Amino acid sequence: AEFGYDGKGQRKIEPGEDAAAAWADWAGAPWSPEAPARRGVLEGWIDFAAELSVVCARSPHGETAAFPVTENEHEDHILSRSLAPGRFAPEILRAATALALAVTEELQVEGLLGVEMFLTRDGSLLINELAPRPHNSGHLTMDACVTGQFEQHVRAVCGLPLGATTLLSPAVMVNLLGQLWPAPETAPDWRPVLREPSAKLHLYGKAKARRGRKMGHVNILAPTLETAIGRAEAVRRGLARSES
Repeated sequence: AEFGYDGKGQRKIEPGEDAAAAWADWAGAPWSPEAPARRGVLEGWIDFAAELSVVCARSPHGETAAFPVTENEHEDHILSRSLAPGRFAPEILRAATALALAVTEELQVEGLLGVEMFLTRDGSLLINELAPRPHNSGHLTMDACVTGQFEQHVRAVCGLPLGATTLLSPAVMVNLLGQLWPAPETAPDWRPVLREPSAKLHLYGKAKARRGRKMGHVNILAPTLETAIGRAEAVRRGLARSES
């Protein structure tokens, strides 16, 4: 089935809603001008407490490595920010890392695999998505880890020794979405970001912005995660004021 990421191609069936009517609405929805939705996957609703992910690497020689567990927060079905280290109990961190590495090995991955998980309210971990590529939640590794995920991907697919994944500093990654742009081809005023000495701005060079489109991200580093969160919130408020 197509789409299913960032809220695209998804239709929630509310309690008491007629399933046949929901399907009719779904089948006629213009998710793609070339291919209206004609099929789908019915999924159960998971009552989860948090979302987390682990980006793993595996070389053709079977060497594996996992980046620190990130805690992920979404807005409108799109990743808003990722935090590392994730604020979970040590046993959850160990279990999530072991599960992600086991899947990477079982699938004989060559390169990166982003393993997204739900942490349910009873403490279970459920995998909800596998992304065989550099992952949005792994962007903070570019500044916060010994080896960034993009370098690690190249090392893995080329059969080179994998780099250390040690977290050098607590960090928060904030996605920059198209609605921040005053016009499709007019970039925001980046001074609220650049005024924060610990912020690292990464832009993707996309020609036109649109609502919900990932145009870049900001990594904020700090001695503690709480401080990084505070700095990230200040940056977001500054960008919001610039937008208004």
